[in-house]
Parts: sequence; C-alpha cells; structure tokens
Amino acid sequence: MDDELKRTLGTGDAVVVGLGAMVGAGIFAALAPAARAAGPAGGALLAALALAALVAYCNARSSARLAARYPASGGTYVYGRERLGPFWGYLAGWGFVVGKTASCAAMALTVGAYVRPGQQHAVAVAAVVALTAANYGGVRKSARIARLIVAVVLAVLAGVVVACLSSGAADAGRLGGGAAGDWSGGGLLQAAGLLFFAFAGYARITTLGEEVRDPERTIPRAVPVALGIALCVYAAVAVAALSVLGADALAGSTAPLADAVRAAGRPGLAPVVRVGAALAALGSLLALVLGVSRTVLAMARDGRLPRTLAAVHPRRQVPHHAELAVGVVVAALAATGDLRGAIGFSSFGVLAYYAIANASAWTLGSAVKDRAVAAVGLSGCVVLACALPVPSAVAGAAVLAVGAGTYGVRARLTRGA
Repeated sequence: MDDELKRTLGTGDAVVVGLGAMVGAGIFAALAPAARAAGPAGGALLAALALAALVAYCNARSSARLAARYPASGGTYVYGRERLGPFWGYLAGWGFVVGKTASCAAMALTVGAYVRPGQQHAVAVAAVVALTAANYGGVRKSARIARLIVAVVLAVLAGVVVACLSSGAADAGRLGGGAAGDWSGGGLLQAAGLLFFAFAGYARITTLGEEVRDPERTIPRAVPVALGIALCVYAAVAVAALSVLGADALAGSTAPLADAVRAAGRPGLAPVVRVGAALAALGSLLALVLGVSRTVLAMARDGRLPRTLAAVHPRRQVPHHAELAVGVVVAALAATGDLRGAIGFSSFGVLAYYAIANASAWTLGSAVKDRAVAAVGLSGCVVLACALPVPSAVAGAAVLAVGAGTYGVRARLTRGA
C-alpha cells in the first residue's frame, strides 16, 4: 500500500529514540517542581522517583506486549481500538495528540529560554521549523540526530553528577527522609505524577512500531532498555543535586542543575549545563514530533482526523502531511503561548493514555504475572493522575471530555447520514 511506512529502525535506533525523549528536558524541567511537591524531605523526592519509575515500568511492559501484537503506527490509539473498541482508542489518541502537542511547544520554549531568554518565542519557532525539516528528511535521519543529542546530553549529565558528588559541598545527610511529618502522601504522589513526565518518552518507540524492523522482538527489547538507562541517569542526577542543594534549595531553583554545579564549586560548568538543557529540549522535541505525527497518521487512516493527514511521502517514507500539520500547530503555540502548566497537563494526558494501554494489555489473556503488571500500571496511572495539581487535572479532564463529546457527535452524524 502507498500509505505504509518503511521498516528501517533496529533495536539500537529504537532505544536512542526513546532515550532522546526521556533523557532530555524532563530531568532539567521536572526536578524542581517535583521537589516542591515532595516537601522538605530529600528521601521523599527519591521515593517519588521510584514510584514514577514503577508505574512507567508497568506501562512500558504492557505497551511492549501490545506493540509486538500490533506493530503499526499509532501506539495506544491502535491498541485501545483493537482491544477495547473504537471509542477508547480514539480517546487515547485524542489525549496523546492534544497533550503532546502542548508538550512540543513547551520543549520549544525551553530551547528558547536557554538559548536566548529575551527572544525565546522566536528561537522556539526556529527550533520547531528546523526539527520538522529534519523529520521530513526521513526517520533514519531523525534517529541519527537523536543519537548525537543523546550522547551530548548524557555527557553533560555525567559531568553534573561527578562535579556534585566529588565536591566538598556534597552531604549525604541531605538525602535522608527528614521528620515523620515531612512525608505527605499527597505530596509524594503529586511529585511522582510530575516526575512521570520525565519517563513518558518511551512511548515514542511504540508509536514508531510500523518503522521498526522485526517489531515482535525489537520493541519488547528496546522499551525496557531505554527505560532502565533513563532511570539510572535520573536517580544519579537527583542524588547529586540533592546532596549539594538539599530539598528546599532544589525546590526553589529555576535552573536546578546549573545551581547544583555552582553550589559544588564548579561555576564554569553552568554554561555547559545550559547548552545541555537546550540540546535535551531539542531531543525531546524531535522525538515528540515523531510520535505525535505517527498517531495523527493512524487516526487519519481511520477517518478520525482528515484523511489527507494519512499521506506517506513516496520517496522519504514519512507521513509528511501529518508532520507538516503538527509542525505548523506547534510553531503557532510556541510563537504565542505561555505553557507554564504544560508538565502537569501533559502528565495527565499521558497517564490517561497509559491507563488505556494497561486496560488493553489486560485483555490479552496472558499469564497471571502479565495481568498483575497491567493491573498495577492501570491503578498507578489513575492514582497519579488524580494526585496532580488541581489546575492540571481539571484541564486534562476537560480536554478528554471535549474529545469524548466530539466522538459522540461524529458518531450520531454518521448514523444519521
């Protein structure tokens, strides 16, 4: 068929795409708000990271099993449609596209804020245009760019960890649990929900299922590898930042990793950290646009979005209409928006998306262990979504309600035609 994508990505490419989305702006952007939610106990932040990782692992395992069964573009939109019915697939796709489009704009604005704060909107639009052009050149080209960005960002984060932990300012006592009253269940869960934003990038691997070679083997291998590497990196960075700043200073920081290296007596590394943050945001933006455009492609194929968005370029083998449409919308948001609440909003949408993925995985009728993982993942997604800051949860629920209403109206019009 002329609207099918070409399978060109191997396991290493898939891991890099997932890492590009995860080991990116999340660790630069989510650490401080999560610390504020967790409270003055440093141990609470680390516990929240572990909880977010547990939910992410369950989601990743369920998603990988589903992707091996349904190796097509679209991720949970396809899984929900096939296992639960068209409405649930549509709701997953709707939440993903709307939430992640906002996240794309947030990542673009993060690039602008680090590169040129006074002109962040202009820089953000330029970043969107450049990465949309890169994605238009083919998924292999995008994977090579992601590989370079991931390598640089990992090197920067390694420098932060070494600088902090080897300095005289590091104090292991700051990693402790604090007083009993410092541990708030609601704060811990809210921090975990915010940190989940930093783990959500492994979905890019499953949404690219139609472009992965031997997906039945590649995707189940790539997802846990990418997630495991990200968890190790996040844990090391969180421990390093807490050890020199403490929970209170980390919570009050607008650039926590740059402040951490300054507190460690390495102020010369702060500009390097800023460059790393900008590159990390670029890597996340690159992977986000890839994932959103593939979900748009899948929904357009089913008529849930305009069918012209399902077109695949005959030579470059990319969904070029979907990529251009996503690029235009993201550029418009980046030029005009102030998306300070994007982390919470995105987390709500993605948690709803993965709740549907876990419910879909439950229906596969596999071993008790697999069903237990799906049940834990589903419960974790619901709990963390409800624990997010109220404005984020209300906005996310409203977006899902609009999507559900739109589906109902279209269904009635179709029946009446």
